[in-house]
Amino acid sequence: MARDTDTNLRQQLIYSVFTRNYGPTGTFKAVQADLPRIKALGTDMIWLMPMYPIGAMNRKGTLGSPYAIKDYRAINPELGSMADFINLTKAIHAQGMRVMIDIVYNHTSPDSKLRQVHPEWFFRKADGSFGNRVADWSDIIDLDYSNHDLWAYQIETLKQWATYVDGFRCDVAPLVPLDFWLAARQALADYKPGLVWLAESNDSGFLKQVRDGGFEDLSDSELYQAFDMVYDYDVLDDLHATAMGERSLGEFARILMKQDVTFPKNYVKMRFLENHDVPRAASYLRDPQLLRNWLAFNLFEKGSGLIYAGEEFGADHLPSLFDADPVALQGPIDLTATIQRITSVKHNQLFVSGAYSVQPVNDQVMAIRYQAAGKVALGYFALRPFSGTISCELADGQYRNQLTGQVIDVADHQVSLDNEPLIFVQ
Repeated sequence: MARDTDTNLRQQLIYSVFTRNYGPTGTFKAVQADLPRIKALGTDMIWLMPMYPIGAMNRKGTLGSPYAIKDYRAINPELGSMADFINLTKAIHAQGMRVMIDIVYNHTSPDSKLRQVHPEWFFRKADGSFGNRVADWSDIIDLDYSNHDLWAYQIETLKQWATYVDGFRCDVAPLVPLDFWLAARQALADYKPGLVWLAESNDSGFLKQVRDGGFEDLSDSELYQAFDMVYDYDVLDDLHATAMGERSLGEFARILMKQDVTFPKNYVKMRFLENHDVPRAASYLRDPQLLRNWLAFNLFEKGSGLIYAGEEFGADHLPSLFDADPVALQGPIDLTATIQRITSVKHNQLFVSGAYSVQPVNDQVMAIRYQAAGKVALGYFALRPFSGTISCELADGQYRNQLTGQVIDVADHQVSLDNEPLIFVQ
């Protein structure tokens, strides 16, 4: 684990923005205009997906993937100018939030500036041609980190952007050597202390596929040596299986608790129901109340939380990475209040250092508990429809549901739950 990781990150809410698809215009200025609303959600940090120029060679769709980057040190003019980007970062800071940008260091577009200037910095296939280690990524070519001149270039690039931003979300971080990430973190810590490092990890199936293909792919435990936060991909398949009724709550709780003893004591997972690479939660949790319960549970878990723009309005369409596909920042339901209240509750040191447990109450309801120094936070979440009475460890009396403000009676260590999350802090 990165020794200087700030475990207060467990209280943080990250809001992910794909600028090109943000509203009708898809520009930095469009994002900037919406910052007060984003802040009001309880957002601590905005993650801007790649804002660099996109390659033309082997482009997917009409606009290409933002992850097929032509120049790491420039701005995509479709989104605005460098001045617009800088103004956005200043406006984010003025709202009391931090900004994180996407770093895509495994690969570039086939027609990238680096390939033109330094072809020796790229991976070659057996026949000597440029290529990549993942067969379906046809719009990119991989870099080769055996060349340490590449390391110096990439670290200098990070320093350029660190002038304006507060952290880096590192795309497919497991495919880049750990020693590079360690060197980059140290160099950037000397340049600008306090930067936040988030690794996009790989799920176990992908990791095994890459390793079986003869290449390196870092596990979460390895990533934690260099990164402050790591994706929750190690349990995402289990989350989906549980939501679909294919796995019991008891088994899902066991898996979540295994994380808590597998990773270093100061680990920070980034929890999410969705992001730009996986289905929208509303596409498989069709009942709005069930969606709300799962979102509340997910945000209440140990770690930081992620909201992908549009999720707060129950969007069920996953925006295209390759074509114009604006996100409607309104929708059939509004989960804003749920997000606001849980993020507010989590700004309590219990969620940073309290003893954490997840366990089922019955086949429908999951409980999450934090305890430290005589203080306790309890959450009960109907992950499957449930109305009735459940056992509650609190002493008999009246307690306020921190999610709704409603006063709830506990009698004979029992409490009524009617498909609404219950959150108590005492």
